[in-house]
Amino acid sequence: MKIVVLDGYCQNPGDLSWNRLKKWGDVTVYDRTPPPLIEKRIACHEVVIVNKTPLTRDTILACPSIRYIGVLATGYNVVDIEAAREKGIPVCNAPGYATDAVAQHMFALLLSLSNRIPGYGKAVEEGEWAKSPDFSLFKEPITELSGLTMGFLGLGQIGTKAADIAKALGMRVIAHHASRPPAFVEMVHQDALLQRSDILSLCCPLNEQTKGFICKNNLKKMKDGVMLINIARGTLIVEEDLAEALKNGKVSAFGADVLSLEPPVNNPLIGLKNTLITPHVAWASKAARMRLMDMTCDNLEAFLQGKTKNAVNGL
Repeated sequence: MKIVVLDGYCQNPGDLSWNRLKKWGDVTVYDRTPPPLIEKRIACHEVVIVNKTPLTRDTILACPSIRYIGVLATGYNVVDIEAAREKGIPVCNAPGYATDAVAQHMFALLLSLSNRIPGYGKAVEEGEWAKSPDFSLFKEPITELSGLTMGFLGLGQIGTKAADIAKALGMRVIAHHASRPPAFVEMVHQDALLQRSDILSLCCPLNEQTKGFICKNNLKKMKDGVMLINIARGTLIVEEDLAEALKNGKVSAFGADVLSLEPPVNNPLIGLKNTLITPHVAWASKAARMRLMDMTCDNLEAFLQGKTKNAVNGL
C-alpha cells in the first residue's frame, strides 16, 4: 500500500515519528504541498493524509487510486466529503485530541490579558521597575476574574473543559449552544449571552449561523468593557467591526489564536492595544500532537481491518 502525507510539518516538525504508518506500506511525507502539486503527489497513492491541504471534488475525481483519506485535525472542511462519499472513500478525522491543550491556551490568553502580563513584563525588561520609587510598579489596571461572568458560545469538549477551569477560578458560567452542559452552567439565549458576559469565549464550530457572529450589531448588545477570546475560527468575527470596538473601548481586551486569513495579511486587529494574538498554536503541544498521531494511525488501522473509525462522511 502507498501512503502519502501531503503536509506533515505542523503535525511533526521533527520531534515525533511516522514509523507507525510505515508498518502498512510505503510512506512518503511532504512538509507542505502547494496546490499545483497536489494531484501529482497523490499519483497512485491509496491512502492520503492531510491537515490543511485542500482535497477538492476535482482532485478527488482526478485521483482514482484514493481508497482512504485521513485528516490530521478535528476540522475537515479542507476535504470535499460529498465527493469522497460518492467515490466510496471514507474521510476520518481526530476529534478531541487537543481538548486540554486548547482549553489551557484559552486561559493563557485570558490570564495574560486580565493581568496585563505582556505590558508588565515589558516594563521590567525596559527598566521601568528598576527606576520605580516604590516596591511595586503599577501601570495598568488588573482584572480579578473571580465573581465575573464568563459566557461561552458553544460548549463542546473544549468549551466544557474551559468551563470547569472558569468555575475553579470563581467565575459564574453561562452558555449558548450546548448538548450536555455541566450542572453548574446556566444555559441562556443568544442575546442574554451577549448582554451578561463579562468575558465571552467563542468555542463554536463555523457554520452559516455563526459566521460573522461578532459584528457591529452584536457588539452593541454586549457590556461596555467586555473581554473577548476566540480559539475557534477567525471568521466568527467581522474583524473590522471588532477593531473599531477595541479602539473605542467597547471591548476592553481581545485574545485569539485564530484569524480570518492565516498567515495574516494586513489584519486590522494586529498591533492594537490590549490585544494578544498567537499564531494558531493552541492545538500544538507535543502531548496533543502525539495523541493526534495515534488517532490518525488508529483510524487507518481500523479501516485496514475492514471497519472505519471517526468517519465524518458516513462510510
